[in-house]
Amino acid sequence: MTTHVPQAAQSVTLPTTLNEAVAALTAMPAAVPVAGGTDLMAAVNSGQLRPAALVGLGRISEIRGWQYQDGNALLGAGLTHARMGRPDFAALIPALAAAARAAGPPHIRNAGTLGGNIATAAPTGDALPVLAALEATLVIAGPGGSRREIPVSHLLAGVEMLRAGELIGFVRVPLLHAPQVFLKATGRTGPGRSVASVALVLDPARRGVRCAVGAIAPMPLRPLDAEQWVARLIDWDNDRALVPEALAAFGEYVAAACIPDPAPEPDGSVPALPPAVLHLRRTVAALARRALGRALS
Repeated sequence: MTTHVPQAAQSVTLPTTLNEAVAALTAMPAAVPVAGGTDLMAAVNSGQLRPAALVGLGRISEIRGWQYQDGNALLGAGLTHARMGRPDFAALIPALAAAARAAGPPHIRNAGTLGGNIATAAPTGDALPVLAALEATLVIAGPGGSRREIPVSHLLAGVEMLRAGELIGFVRVPLLHAPQVFLKATGRTGPGRSVASVALVLDPARRGVRCAVGAIAPMPLRPLDAEQWVARLIDWDNDRALVPEALAAFGEYVAAACIPDPAPEPDGSVPALPPAVLHLRRTVAALARRALGRALS
């Protein structure tokens, strides 16, 4: 909704299949795809975007559900946060369901979509650290019915980009059948934009821990050394036991990896972190410690 009328789009196309949407984008290179529109309309209302044409994705039923496929969940990019927050989905991918429930107030959760969260790639996108920790893969639909897959981290980091006429069709998420946790800190109580977030999943088959920190950088950060360090300390054969001291050390390890100390001065001294940055580091440490504790409990 807007209180003023921006320059109207020249045309609006409403395809009913993914291939039709790709064809429309190919025929109109200046067109902008729109699903929930929670980010796009904010950009339009602020004057940052004036789309020449829109391709609406709301009528494409094939991307609004999910299916099982070879030990993975194939999630449609049109899944809304509200749908992902329901109990049946939470039983499938608990951390992603928790992130969806924390994505904002009801009207945002009802409209915002998984694919939109990824394509917009806003640092505060709650689904992004979960997908990074799960090492999810994007299924990209292209012209002529083509499909290609890229790791979600590649798109978020700009290593690989969407090409002309391409759309995110599906998200392939490995089903680990193990504990996974999503936690976030906001500047106020209730759903809101993340100041920092942490997604943590256990991978018992590989005896591994995966962690991703969101909102503090342009893309989710993976503290790989911290993951490997704590995974070696977990007693995977004895109820995944871990000494309490290791929980606190893991939190500090993650925080220091994601928010490192400043570079030393020429005289060898290390300047102190600004108070706001130091508070953010402590917040990340607390989130990582609590996430691992909950996953192991």
